[in-house]
Formats: sequence, C-alpha cells, structure tokens
Amino acid sequence: MKGGRLADLGFAVRTKLADIGLGARLFVRLVLGMAPALRRFGLVRDQLHFLGNHSLSIVAVSGLFVGFVLGLQGYYTLQRYGSSEALGLLVALSLVRELGPVVTALLFAGRAGTSLTAEIGLMKAGEQLSAMEMMAVDPIQRVLAPRFWAGVIATPLLAAVFSAMGIIGGWVVGVLLIGVDGGAFWSQIQHGVDVWADVGNGMLKSVVFGVAVTFIALLQGYAAHPTPEGVSRATTRGVVMASLTVLGLDFVLTAWMFSI
Repeated sequence: MKGGRLADLGFAVRTKLADIGLGARLFVRLVLGMAPALRRFGLVRDQLHFLGNHSLSIVAVSGLFVGFVLGLQGYYTLQRYGSSEALGLLVALSLVRELGPVVTALLFAGRAGTSLTAEIGLMKAGEQLSAMEMMAVDPIQRVLAPRFWAGVIATPLLAAVFSAMGIIGGWVVGVLLIGVDGGAFWSQIQHGVDVWADVGNGMLKSVVFGVAVTFIALLQGYAAHPTPEGVSRATTRGVVMASLTVLGLDFVLTAWMFSI
C-alpha cells in the first residue's frame, strides 16, 4: 500500500517535470523563432489580423463601458472630498496603469487564446503537425511562432485601445452627463499622467501579459490529447491558467514598478 502511494507520487512528479520541460523547450523555440517569423512577416500579419482585429470590437466596447463605470464611481467618490475636478486623472491612471492591461489580457485570453488552443489542438488531432514534420517543415517555426509573436504584438495595441475608449467613456459620463468641467478633465490628465512612469509601465505590463497568455494558449493546444475531448479540456484549462497567470503577474509587476 505504501509502495503504491510512493509510485503514484513519483509518477505525478515525473509527469509535472515532463510538462515543465515541454513548456520550457517550446518557449525557447518560440523565442528563437522570432527572426524566422519576422522574415515571413506575411504569416505574422495574417495572425495579427486574426488575433488583434477580430478582438478589437469586444476590447473597445468593454473599455467604453469600464470608462462609464469609472466615471460614475470616481465622481461620487471624489465629490465627497470636493475633488471632482480630478475625475479625469483618476480615470486615466486607473485605466493606463491597471485596468487597461489586465482587462485586455483577460479578454484576449477568452477571445483569442481559446481560438489558438483549439486551432493548434485540432491541427494536432488531425495529424497536420506530424505531416509537416514528415515534410521536413518545423511546425513550431511555421505555425506556432507567427501566432506567438502576433499575440505579443497585438496585446499592447489592444490595451491602448481599451484605455483610450475608457477615457472617452469617463469623459462622456463626467463631462457630458454629470457636468464636470471639460477643460479641467483633460488638463488633469495632461499634467498628471507621466508617459514613462504610467503609460510605459502599462505597456510593459501588456507585453508581459501578451507573452504569457499567448504562450499558455499555444502550449495547451500543442500538448492537448489528440481527441475532441482532449482539445475541449485543453481549451478550458488554457483560459483558466492564462487568467490566473495574468492576475499573479499583475501583482508581481505592480510591486516591482512601485518598488514595494
């Protein structure tokens, strides 16, 4: 009985180590595949359109409604302290530093990450990746690397759109509906938002989140069992892992950026 438990523990540890090794090898090959992928920029461009352009509508609409909510909540909070003119700064900093990168990454994981996992998993189940290897074509360089780098490029661009739409949403609620002075709204943003400390850190977060989300989606698809059920489980597991990873990385990056 005791020997059986030890055997089960050893098997579980060996399986986890094998998964970590597979992920590490895949990540290294994806990073090394940057130059070949950029030489075939048409592949990256097509995936950038698929991952970025097709995610643009949900990101823009979500950013607008988040801006609406920030405008309402921020105004009624600041009004208690007689600081309602600082609404623009509150909305902008909340979006640029935090909500823009994080919510965009979560939306990207749900919209683009699932499609990547399902696509790679179905290609593996249909033995398309094996067929490419038989023809001396590296599927990681040809299929996975363009998708990886397209995701890395698309995420910060989508985060910028999210933040811009959120600021517009905050302006609509604060200035047009509530009546906050429009000049003060934009002036607070202009003087209070630092390009490097705020926008730069937000973009850095977006790049890191893009790397994490896209890599997890590709890894889950590449390691999925070649069955419909296996692909379905890999897709669900990929979304959960990517979302938790984004939230964990957000805390680590925020603590590092503010030197806590």
